Amino acid sequence: METPVPAGRFAPSPSADLHIGNLRTAVLAWLFARSTGRRFLIRVEDLDDRTHDDVARRQLADLAAIGVTWDAEPEWQSAHRDRYEAVIAGLAERDLVYECYCSRKDILNAPRAPHAPEGAYPGTCRHLDEAQRRRRGEGRPPALRLRADVTEFSVTDLIHGPYTGAVDDFVLRRGDGVPAYNLAVVVDDAHAGIDQVVRGDDLLASSPRQSYLAGLLGYPAPVYAHVPLALNADGKRLAKRDGAVTLADLGVARAWELITESLGWATAATMAELLAEFDPARLPRNPWTYTPGFTARDGSGEN
Repeated sequence: METPVPAGRFAPSPSADLHIGNLRTAVLAWLFARSTGRRFLIRVEDLDDRTHDDVARRQLADLAAIGVTWDAEPEWQSAHRDRYEAVIAGLAERDLVYECYCSRKDILNAPRAPHAPEGAYPGTCRHLDEAQRRRRGEGRPPALRLRADVTEFSVTDLIHGPYTGAVDDFVLRRGDGVPAYNLAVVVDDAHAGIDQVVRGDDLLASSPRQSYLAGLLGYPAPVYAHVPLALNADGKRLAKRDGAVTLADLGVARAWELITESLGWATAATMAELLAEFDPARLPRNPWTYTPGFTARDGSGEN
């Protein structure tokens, strides 16, 4: 694989329109990339059957409207299933893949190590013999899991500093045949030359798994920056049900005002001006609480 020019990225899943918190994260990813001389890329993470092409097109239009630019045509994950299968096959040749027949309920109810996080895979199917696999597999297609040889792994994050998190035998391909998130993002980032990953800090715990897998595959680990999320008034992750949260609700001018104010650079009128002022050391370290007020649709509300 030819070595691409280093890049940052934003990788939305087109299951719903982007809300103001998503747009804020996209702006930050763009700022981190541009301020370090990297390219900026968009990847549409559309492997799941709950994603929609029309939503993806609206997401891309919203990103462009807010001023986010990218340096190549957006890449659609669904066009690269052969890429993921080739990686899984390579891992299988190294005896690093095994079939798993456990349901989510099986995993949650299984005994696990004292300090293992809830939902971590306890290794139930790791040592099955052929007869056991046949019995457990009756009527249920298996997922494929990575045979990890560590229980934790450390990364360094530009926002959070050194971070050590759990690594279990995580899924590489789901039982329905869909490549798993933790595999697809690692493979796609490496293929595109993405060496800087800026995203919401709800994904910080995924980074040790992904960095560990990157090492197994011979990929360089990316630079991580997990930025604080946008929360609703109840302190929960912002969602469409929280009122006027999308660009269609707010309008570009109000959305831009909210984003720049939340980052502490309220005087910036364009992405170029925001880039000129951008300093990662000045970024807020706490979540941003968003309260809907103004909507472009009715022109009313609080500022």
